[in-house]
Amino acid sequence: VPADPISRALPDRGMSRYHYAALPWQQVGSFMEALAGEGGVAALALRFAILTAARSGEARGATWAEIDLGTATWSIPGARMKANREHRVPLSDAALAVLREAAALRDASGLVFPGAKPGRPLSDVGLSGVLRRMKRDDLTVHGFRSTFRDWCAEATGYPRELAEAALAHVLTNKVEAAYQRGDLFEKRARLMAEWGTFCGRVAPAGGDVVPLRKPEAA
Repeated sequence: VPADPISRALPDRGMSRYHYAALPWQQVGSFMEALAGEGGVAALALRFAILTAARSGEARGATWAEIDLGTATWSIPGARMKANREHRVPLSDAALAVLREAAALRDASGLVFPGAKPGRPLSDVGLSGVLRRMKRDDLTVHGFRSTFRDWCAEATGYPRELAEAALAHVLTNKVEAAYQRGDLFEKRARLMAEWGTFCGRVAPAGGDVVPLRKPEAA
């Protein structure tokens, strides 16, 4: 046990790596290319979760009633959110492409990604099973949210609060939260469109992924 108070206050980085092992953002294009070659509904759900930066349970429980293809919006009700409030997700072209593939699996349950049991969504084990099948036991499903967050910070010029809003994180600063009452949807739509494009970009062998040009105004 750490003896000094500062060490005790800091999170255990070793445990964080164990629970939320994340893919470096520079490698996400190559990973998504490999994931697209995996068959099955779980692989589709994992692709959707990554492209929307959603939590596993949010993606697995998605219903067609929550999806508005006309406005390219996924509205997750508060009852399914960690913060118990509705979260609107702007859908990129890449995320919409996944939904078009998922439409072939549509059944009476109304679930976008139906599980093996009738009327039940996929289990979290189903998504992590895709990673095991790809021999990527070094990664976790939740870790892709960290991949997205690192990409936002290191490869774009978008402000921190926009990335946090995309992750549906609640602002802990009460003053900041009081002034930011909107959900920044239009700005998040641009961010998620760029993320979707980036996820489809594969770096050449031995090459580096070039960060996106920083936007003039976010």
